[in-house]
Amino acid sequence: MTTRAARERALELRGIFEAAGAAVVECDILQPAETLLDLYGEDIRARAYVTQDPARGERMLRPDFTVPVVQMHMAGGAEPARYTYAGEVFRRQEDHPGRASEYLQVGFELFDRTDPEAADAEVFCALQSALEGLPLRAATGDIGILMAAVAGLGTSEARRAALLRHIWRPRRFRQLLNRFSGKSPLPETRRALLAEADPMACAAPIIGLRDREEIAARIEALRADADEPPIARGEVEMIDELLSVAETCPFAIDHLKHLGMDHPPLRAAVDRFERRCDALAARGVNVDILDFEAAYGRTSMEYYDGFVFGFYAERRPDLPPVATGGRYDALTARLGQGESIPAVGGVIRPDILSEIGGDP
Repeated sequence: MTTRAARERALELRGIFEAAGAAVVECDILQPAETLLDLYGEDIRARAYVTQDPARGERMLRPDFTVPVVQMHMAGGAEPARYTYAGEVFRRQEDHPGRASEYLQVGFELFDRTDPEAADAEVFCALQSALEGLPLRAATGDIGILMAAVAGLGTSEARRAALLRHIWRPRRFRQLLNRFSGKSPLPETRRALLAEADPMACAAPIIGLRDREEIAARIEALRADADEPPIARGEVEMIDELLSVAETCPFAIDHLKHLGMDHPPLRAAVDRFERRCDALAARGVNVDILDFEAAYGRTSMEYYDGFVFGFYAERRPDLPPVATGGRYDALTARLGQGESIPAVGGVIRPDILSEIGGDP
C-alpha cells in the first residue's frame, strides 16, 4: 500500500525532474497486454497482473512507465524531449513474496539523438542528484558491449539471433552457448528426431498452435543448426572473460580494450563506454571509483540495450534497488513503426527511501 509520505516524496522527485526541463506525463494504469507480450514474450505473465476486458481484450496493470512513454513519444513527440512521471506500477512477486506488488515509480526519460553518451550522463546524474545525501552505492554496466560481442561471433545468423534474444536470460544464454560451442551434446531426443528420413511421417495429430508446415520448417532449421560447426573456443573464452569484468571504470576500460585487440567487434562499444565515462566526469562524477560490471542488468532490465545503472542502499542489501535506469534505443525502433530515436531513462522508488532514512 502506498503511504502518504511516499506519495509526497514522489511528487517532490517529479518536481525536481520537471525543474530540470522534463514535461510531466500521465499514462493509463491498464495497458494493452498485446504490446507487452510482443516485447517480452509470455515470460511477463509471471511478473504482471493480467485481466480481460470484454471490449478491449487482454489488458495488464501497468508494470512500468517506459513502454507507454515511448509509445506516446514515437506518436509525435518533439526532439529532443524530456519527460517525467509519478504513479503506481504493479508487479507480481512470486520469487520475493515479502516485496510489495504495488509501489510508486518516479521517472525521467530523455529522447535525444545528438550525443547519446552525454544523454546517458545527464540521466545518471539527474537521478544521482535527486538522491543526494543518501547512503547509496552506484553500479553501472553496458549491455551493448555483450551484444556487440555476440553479434561478432563467427557462427550462423540464426545462432547469433538466438543468443541475442536470450541475453537477458543468463541461464538460457549459457545453455545455448554451451550447445553451440559443442560443450554440451545434442539432446538424444533431438538427435533421434533429426536422424529420421521423414520426421513428419509418424507425427501425432496436430493439436498445438503450429501447423504441419511450421513444424517441418522448424525441423529443417534444427537440421541446419546441427550441421553448423561449433563456435570457436577462443570466442567462447572471450565471452566468458567479458562477463567476468567487474572493476572500477578505468580498469574496466583497459580490460575491455585489451579484449578488443583480438576481437574487433568489441571496439566501437568499448569506445562508447569510454566516451560515456568522459561525459560523466565532465558532470562531476568520480569515475575512478565508479563500479562497472559487464554482466550487470542481465536479469532485470530486458529492454535495455546499452548503458545500465542502479543505486543501492549500502547498509540494506535486503532491499531492491532504490533506482535503476539505462538506454533502450531498440525499444523505440520496435514501438516507432519504422522510426527510432536514441533514448535513455531511469526510475526511482520513493517507498524504499523511507526504509533508508530518505523521507522528506
